[in-house]
Amino acid sequence: MGPTSRKASRTSIHKTSDALLARLLDLHPKKIDLSLGRMHRLLGALGHPEKHMPRVVHIAGTNGKGSTLAFLRAFLQADGHRVNSYTSPHLEYFHERINLGGAPIDEAYLSALLERCEAANAGEPITFFEITTAAAFCAFAETPSDFLLLEVGLGGRLDATNVLRPDLSVITPVSIDHQEFLGTTLNEIATEKLGIVKTGIPVVSAPQEPSIVPLFDKASADHDTNLALGGRDWHAYPEKDCMVFQDTQGLLDLPAPALTGLHQIMNAGTAIAAARQLNLPENAIRKGLAAATWPARLQRLSSGALVARVQHQAPHARLWLDGGHNAAAAQALSGWAQSLAGTPLKTQSGETRLDIILAMLNTKAHADFLENLKPLAPFAQLHCVPIHDQPNAISPDVLARAAGKVGLKARTRDSLQAALEAVPPTAQDVLICGSLYLAGQALRANSG
Repeated sequence: MGPTSRKASRTSIHKTSDALLARLLDLHPKKIDLSLGRMHRLLGALGHPEKHMPRVVHIAGTNGKGSTLAFLRAFLQADGHRVNSYTSPHLEYFHERINLGGAPIDEAYLSALLERCEAANAGEPITFFEITTAAAFCAFAETPSDFLLLEVGLGGRLDATNVLRPDLSVITPVSIDHQEFLGTTLNEIATEKLGIVKTGIPVVSAPQEPSIVPLFDKASADHDTNLALGGRDWHAYPEKDCMVFQDTQGLLDLPAPALTGLHQIMNAGTAIAAARQLNLPENAIRKGLAAATWPARLQRLSSGALVARVQHQAPHARLWLDGGHNAAAAQALSGWAQSLAGTPLKTQSGETRLDIILAMLNTKAHADFLENLKPLAPFAQLHCVPIHDQPNAISPDVLARAAGKVGLKARTRDSLQAALEAVPPTAQDVLICGSLYLAGQALRANSG
């Protein structure tokens, strides 16, 4: 089945794949059960598609995986390469996870692959992520490309993607998240992420907390591989309206990344360090920095239904969307908000200019997230909303009380729409954040 020219429609109703995906959810009682045995069994039944891949870049980490992948994809495409990629979770449609040559997988092809994997699995227990990853591997094995950019789903060591041998491993910043699966300490979580390191395969890492750097050095030594660690072996930093990258190959004066936020300098730097390992030319890096896109990562929405609603309330307001949901993400958001250029965030009368619409899942450490938003208290107000159709969503009342404990001004709203309607006329910036599920809801509402 020739998948290379197929493109998924963002507006179509994916009835067949939706039904298949719903059925696959019932193949294992636990949504997350980290193990590689079931994956190896299914891939064997499928003829081992993981052994028929192009050059693979495997990307793990806590924050910045998607943005780093987006930059690296843009670099590769600017150099004329065809790139497939795998990311999770999706925002609007499942098809987004499996990107073939720059477009989401087609509905008919996805449905056929899911049916093939379901048949090969023969009713055996397997998690949703495992069987859909197997489907993705079939697509990547069958769809010609020069590179596969493969994002880890959760952790690394026991993640379903960790069954192949990549050409390069990349680890973005490691921080506390998913403690129920990866461990309660930073060392434990870092050890799980470092599980993607393979003997003889070079590793590029973002700057890491000093306490876990010895773990990275040990993993590199144990696997007899080269480690390029940010902050030591390479450096990236802003300079005026540009960025600078420096490593042992020399210094690059580069344009600012297209993705917004100071933290994107480091994500771009990690991708550039990876690009250097792949011998990509400077011109491709320059073009890619300006061309990279990644939805819901401090994405400014410039048109659509939600933008119109915000501007009806506050004519000068900008609408932003971010899916970050842990303490490190909140810290990045706080830094961005404090550095908004040319926008006074507080009027002389004390009116706030930044409105934050927040929702989170109860699997996330919401208190830590809010603690890192505390610096915004003098000029921001929160609107806490539910995430409809998500049973694990935190009650807006719980979020508002937790926000109040750290000094943040917070109100509850019945819905995203109600929160937007509560934005005051003086608002300069409106940020929707806290959950990728909320981000997906916002994107669907904006396009509708």
